[in-house]
Amino acid sequence: MKVDSEALQKIAHLARLEVSPEEETDMLNSLNGVLTWMEQLAEVDTTGVEPLTHISAETNRLREDVVGNHLPREQALANAPQHDGQFFEVPKVLE
Repeated sequence: MKVDSEALQKIAHLARLEVSPEEETDMLNSLNGVLTWMEQLAEVDTTGVEPLTHISAETNRLREDVVGNHLPREQALANAPQHDGQFFEVPKVLE
């Protein structure tokens, strides 16, 4: 599979990237190099190899969830740039 200029522009649009004509050749070479590498990986015989869900066999060491001393609300809000006395106030992120 090869990525052409038209496909590159579609990918750039979806990724919200601006690709200048000077950058286009390098980007095409990079993307095509990645796809060539992926095709090589597809040729590897993986018969009998179990798929991994995790890289390592380590497990998390969890502690008991117990009630303890907590920071009083007044202290927690003392250095907040904005608060309403009960909650932190942050700028709106989503419309």
